[in-house]
Amino acid sequence: MSVKDFFEWADALWVSAMIRDSTVLFPIIETVHILALTVFLGSIVLLSMRLMGAGLKQLAVRKLAATLAPFTNWGLATMLASGALLFGSEAVKCYENPPFFFKMGMLAAALLFHFIVMRPTLNAEAGKLRQMLTGILALLLWFGVGVGGRAIGFY
Repeated sequence: MSVKDFFEWADALWVSAMIRDSTVLFPIIETVHILALTVFLGSIVLLSMRLMGAGLKQLAVRKLAATLAPFTNWGLATMLASGALLFGSEAVKCYENPPFFFKMGMLAAALLFHFIVMRPTLNAEAGKLRQMLTGILALLLWFGVGVGGRAIGFY
């Protein structure tokens, strides 16, 4: 199965057609997607700022991460699920959209970074340099995902 075949398959799913043919489903799902993005990104910004030493210094990094974990996890899971539904409803259009591929590349990099670097850094006694670099890179990657997502509609 080629990449184009996958996009055509996703576009042809009954749920994709249902969303595409509805006047209310796409805007509702997109609203949920943006709400989840806001919740997730809000927690990432707070965690990154703490890692960079720019706020919430009275809280230990591990304690802040544990407090924000429900928001981070809900936001990420909801964002991915709603994003998959949005993708399916216009998959063939996404195939011809370079910003979509930019967003997916940034998303893959951000997810790998989140689970391989950020989470272990939040749960360890990492040095100040590692914390600062982790915070900066997390913000760059996740804002890159957002910029890519926003650019999709302008291509």
